[in-house]
Amino acid sequence: MNSQSISEEIKKYSFSIGFSKVGIAHPQLYSSDEKYLKDWISKGYNSEMKWMERNIEKRSNVFNYYPEVKSIISLALNYYHGTAEENQEIGKVSNYAWGKDYHIIMKEKMGDILNHIKNSFDINGICCVDTSPVLDKAWAQRAGIGWIGKHTNLISKEFGSWIFLGEILVDTELQYDNNFEEDLCGTCTLCIDECPTGALDEAYTLDANKCISYITIEHRGEHSDDMRKKIDNWIFGCDICQEVCPWNIKFSKYSDEELFNNKKDIINKPLSELQKISKEKFKEDFKDSPISRTKYDGFVRNIKNVIENNKV
Repeated sequence: MNSQSISEEIKKYSFSIGFSKVGIAHPQLYSSDEKYLKDWISKGYNSEMKWMERNIEKRSNVFNYYPEVKSIISLALNYYHGTAEENQEIGKVSNYAWGKDYHIIMKEKMGDILNHIKNSFDINGICCVDTSPVLDKAWAQRAGIGWIGKHTNLISKEFGSWIFLGEILVDTELQYDNNFEEDLCGTCTLCIDECPTGALDEAYTLDANKCISYITIEHRGEHSDDMRKKIDNWIFGCDICQEVCPWNIKFSKYSDEELFNNKKDIINKPLSELQKISKEKFKEDFKDSPISRTKYDGFVRNIKNVIENNKV
């Protein structure tokens, strides 16, 4: 089979197991990737996420990570299951954390694809999610999936930005898709205007120090009174910049993957009940859940802060 036929088969199979969009990028060295990363880190925008400072040479040059790479298969999976309700008795959790950890789901699905193309076409490769030193949003744009919005998330015409991204780096030349050249954000600045902490004041750049998602998930220790108040009712993550995006308002579609929504009953318990959760119960309830990322102490801290906010 030629590269076009193989590429078509890969896409057909990827859609058949549930992926929402598939594109193929030509791996090249982009000097802009290294410059953006180094500038972002030099400004301290990665905050306490020191792991972002490691493997810059791999993040900015895919050949340093997988020297055999000749094609990058970019995959997008819609995870949207609605938006968090405004209810002072119930804390808000970012949409992506309503179910099973997406890393597990994405890896399983991508592993299925890689096995299929290995067996069918003798193609070898590796699977990458956002824990790998690969610039997933940049490669998704180069594979034609969508464009990087002012809120720094990748936006697709069909699903908005409610998508998880993954890549399969393979050792075979496939038929490459065109880079998504347009910036369809236009003059819109809603994500910047509505961010309560100013984390997006520099368009297309996220300052993690001010981001509610970072503050409620990655940050260890207590929050300042000022930041606690801005967190409002969020006990894990934040979706404000996505909820106000016109592309999401108009084009979001409910995901067919029910595993992305299978813990909603747990997270929708009253704050007064969640506040009493034990460390053992936390581990049990949030095993294989993104919420485990914040750890028990962080989760209880967030709940305490939201309860305090609701007293005002």
